Amino acid sequence: MQDKIYQYLLLTGDNAMILGHRLSELCGHGPSLETDIALTNISLDLFGQTRNYFQLAGALTTDNKSEDDIAFLRMAHDYRNVLLVEQPNKDFAHVIVRQFLFDSFHILLLKELTNSNDQQIAAIAQKSLKEVTYHLDFSSEWVKRLGAGTEESHQKMQDAIDFLYPYSGELLEETPIELEMKEMGIGADLPAMKTNYYNHIHQVLEEATLVPPETSWFQSGGKKGIHSEHLGFILAELQYMQRAYPNMNW
Repeated sequence: MQDKIYQYLLLTGDNAMILGHRLSELCGHGPSLETDIALTNISLDLFGQTRNYFQLAGALTTDNKSEDDIAFLRMAHDYRNVLLVEQPNKDFAHVIVRQFLFDSFHILLLKELTNSNDQQIAAIAQKSLKEVTYHLDFSSEWVKRLGAGTEESHQKMQDAIDFLYPYSGELLEETPIELEMKEMGIGADLPAMKTNYYNHIHQVLEEATLVPPETSWFQSGGKKGIHSEHLGFILAELQYMQRAYPNMNW
């Protein structure tokens, strides 16, 4: 049982860590000082959530793994983040659309996890929910502002939607671990979230004069450890210090 909960925590923690790293790459490169600081703070929030998940996960291991062991000493195929969060920061439109698609899912996930039968998971979700409420407000407003902005900003946002929307389906794809955790009252019911998720996405896109692509096919694989080439480069940067100086403590 503990191993199953450990695997479930990776599914939530890895998303936060990889997206947090992507946002950290933008520090000092935001389109304005205010936006730069906002993106950096969102990154810090996500890393804080990652620490909470990984500290709990480490306590469930038989070899007393630390949060650093879990974060930095796994191979790429052991990471369980969705493909969406590892997509690169092509431009500000891609950053915002990626964030919006994830935030819209993340807030629904956390609302469900606040009712988890696992009190520690419920407590992490309750704390994180306050942060993610702000994240979604931030990304939603930027989607509307840029989508309904200039001709150039609208086109860049539409291009980002066309590229990233097909990655959204994996967020709601239920793995065997997630199904088992749901049945035990520990995890979220992902299929039940699908209608609310896409209703919200499409409502915001409509306000932003953006059109979701017509597709029933979605990218997937990340939850099973099958990743894009981007994750290898992310991990090379993330893991360098810990692998160069083993057992280093911050």
